[in-house]
Amino acid sequence: MTAEAIHPGIAPGSLDQPLAELAGISKAYPGVLANDAIDLVVEPGRIHALLGENGAGKSTLVKILYGLLSADSGTLRWQGADVTIDSPNTARRLGIAMVFQHFSLFDSLTVLENIALGMGVDADTDLATRIEDVSTRYGLPLDASRSVFELSVGERQRIEIVRCLLQDPKLLVMDEPTSVLTPAEVEQLFVTLRRLASEGVAILYISHKLEEIRVLCDTATILRSGRVVATASPADESAASLATLMMGENAPNGSSLAVSAPSSQGRSSLLRVNDLEVPASSSDAQSLSGITLSLVAGTITGIAGVAGNGQDELLAVLTGELTLSGLGKIRMGDTDVGELGVAQRRRLGLSAVPEERLGHGAVPNMSLSENAALTGFTRRGLARGGWLRTGAARHFAQEIIDRFDVRCDGPQSLAGSLSGGNLQKFVVGREVLQAPSVLVVSQPTWGVDAGAAAAIHAALRELANTGSAVLVISQDLDELMQLTDWLGALCAGRLSRFYPTASLDVQQVGLLMGGANALEGMESRA
Repeated sequence: MTAEAIHPGIAPGSLDQPLAELAGISKAYPGVLANDAIDLVVEPGRIHALLGENGAGKSTLVKILYGLLSADSGTLRWQGADVTIDSPNTARRLGIAMVFQHFSLFDSLTVLENIALGMGVDADTDLATRIEDVSTRYGLPLDASRSVFELSVGERQRIEIVRCLLQDPKLLVMDEPTSVLTPAEVEQLFVTLRRLASEGVAILYISHKLEEIRVLCDTATILRSGRVVATASPADESAASLATLMMGENAPNGSSLAVSAPSSQGRSSLLRVNDLEVPASSSDAQSLSGITLSLVAGTITGIAGVAGNGQDELLAVLTGELTLSGLGKIRMGDTDVGELGVAQRRRLGLSAVPEERLGHGAVPNMSLSENAALTGFTRRGLARGGWLRTGAARHFAQEIIDRFDVRCDGPQSLAGSLSGGNLQKFVVGREVLQAPSVLVVSQPTWGVDAGAAAAIHAALRELANTGSAVLVISQDLDELMQLTDWLGALCAGRLSRFYPTASLDVQQVGLLMGGANALEGMESRA
């Protein structure tokens, strides 16, 4: 099928001209020049990568293209004509669609109802038929009658993509589309994107996974500090050379990304969970069954698994957001903590980094100083006599900013003003610098660049090397294989046995993620 057949509005020969042209785009925030005279040309039928460190200006640029932000200066051209894109509605009318990193779906509604809401049409049988046709054609199977809360993260992403495809886009913008997908789901997504490109659709692709960029994309524009610093053909580059283009001399080399795992023999268990049973708290929650877990001093333990298999519930139980009735299920050292809340467990030395950094890990409309005080007031002595020591909180926030290279306008910056990766560095740094005896981290490097990921990994390893126990819950198998000493998997609320990470390969981890409790012939730790 030709692009003209999909998009009747495309004139013959128009595929020979640029689809979108951004010329001299600049955008400033207080204290930050996010985009500095950026030029970008997007051609039809091409998969175009937009690369850069966290805070390089990628998100600001695509939000301008999609009408969520207005540029301070510069020109937008669409199929050769100057245009003003003042809202997402205007962008969609032109043929620009965007799949965001964080989905905008209503869990209690069906697939059909969510798509109808996003398109402003009736949720009728005609739309259901169109959903079935498009999802089948592009290998994105969806049951329009299912409720969103029943779906995996990969299936939820399909809703967002199908909703865009139903609007016949000429340009599809994708922001970190594979950050929470399984390897099989990533492979299927790439098949879909390549088919769309072959039909004339342009794809603007943002990702920090450089090997994916090399495999998928035709060309790449690299941003650094709000400026275009290079263009490249990803297939002709290595992941290391792309990282160098992104970060210059700050690019991590292989040795800086590697970690050295200490032995856990003879070390004490700092947190132990014994045969834990937790019923589902709602229809869209996952019950936990028979959870047994030991976090050993000086080691990093990893839990793999596809989203929705009980990771959120396990984090809530471990941190005290969800407390238990009855004794003996969760112990920190000699103390039973199952009935203790978050603050009490923090005083005992347990810290946590939740998956949702904005809203759960940090309050967007509070400053970094205030966010630092939210969890650090006890262990960092930021309160005295019931009063917050604002100077001490500001000093702690500045320490986090300096130590973890958080790009911001100082401790007074609002958390919501930071890029996703910089906020993640701040939240991780806030917890690590409290020197907890136990740290539980969910998705530690989701959506962060290679340099930030290396810094976070190094901080977690350094914390473990000082004698703390670290638990990493992640969907990124590469991260888990690289970072952890022991590795297991969570499937349908059941936790597998744990194995030395160095003894596992990806296929074996896949078996554990699929529900196998144990691997035949391999020695494990319960």
